[in-house]
Amino acid sequence: MNLHLRTPTLSLAVFFLSVGIASAITIDMVPVGDPDNTGDTRVMNDGTTGYGSVGYTYNIGKYEVTAGQYTAFLNAVAGVDTSYGLYNTNMSDTSSGSGIARSGGGTIGNPYNYSVAADFVNRPVNYVSWGDAARFCNWLQTGTTETGAYTLGGHTDNAYLSAVPRNAGATYVIPTENEWYKAAYYKGGSTNAGYWAYATRSDTAPGRDMADASGNNANYYGTPYPIDSGKYTTVVGEFQNSAGPYGTFDQGGNVFEWNPASWPGYSVCGLRGGSFGDYSGFLLASSRGYGDPPVGEFASIGFRVASVPEPGSIILVVSGAIAGLIWRRRRK
Repeated sequence: MNLHLRTPTLSLAVFFLSVGIASAITIDMVPVGDPDNTGDTRVMNDGTTGYGSVGYTYNIGKYEVTAGQYTAFLNAVAGVDTSYGLYNTNMSDTSSGSGIARSGGGTIGNPYNYSVAADFVNRPVNYVSWGDAARFCNWLQTGTTETGAYTLGGHTDNAYLSAVPRNAGATYVIPTENEWYKAAYYKGGSTNAGYWAYATRSDTAPGRDMADASGNNANYYGTPYPIDSGKYTTVVGEFQNSAGPYGTFDQGGNVFEWNPASWPGYSVCGLRGGSFGDYSGFLLASSRGYGDPPVGEFASIGFRVASVPEPGSIILVVSGAIAGLIWRRRRK
């Protein structure tokens, strides 16, 4: 038995008002301990090495951010969304999107309203850019989009977003590549425990068993395709016996997840974990993609959040109606 799976799950509670009634959206997080652990000595497919060393304890989302959670965010901040592009119309597709529909006129007198198809509420949101994810984190911390974990100042350009730093005092953030990598692959229990090859606590490639009776399963490309008939993503935590070493789910497969890694000379941000449209090799710890422009929005990409240092919980009161869910296409 992996002792990390017995650690408590922390919750970030976000409350919104719908027809005068307060309801809660919860973002479950798991603690990642073993501070000052050694980095992974294995070489990545791009020739780099040393990922996964983190000098502090932090929390990371147990699941990818869902369409339901993102819909609450849209209703809170994107009633009049003329410049940030937080909503992509492809999200409304219930085969390749997140099942998030938009109505209304987008004006102060007739704001947009967002709702999510019932089958997608607990699937990962997709078609989100790195900038969208950063604004979601800011909202968790401050209730606004432009300040908090990141100082965005209205920027929606690749050059700025690919280099914007995490602010001192940031609490809810896009995990760094090292934070993400440690939560996915580090075996834990000491500061020199080694790393798994896959985020399912395994050195053997995962299967694709939706029943997940024996563990080590994930959503990636294979036969049949898609694995969940008619829907390209799976519900977060669907593979209930395939948690990572600290208790996260779907860090391998389902959707790629943003991180703020950068490459000299390129205005891109990092991606990790593979997706439903990729072969199992993309799920390997050693598979390090070169990322995408931070304003890019694809069916294959979503995100999860982390909290540093460990906050308890916050309550945000926003107005609007809720809904939500997801999908991703094979990336070219």
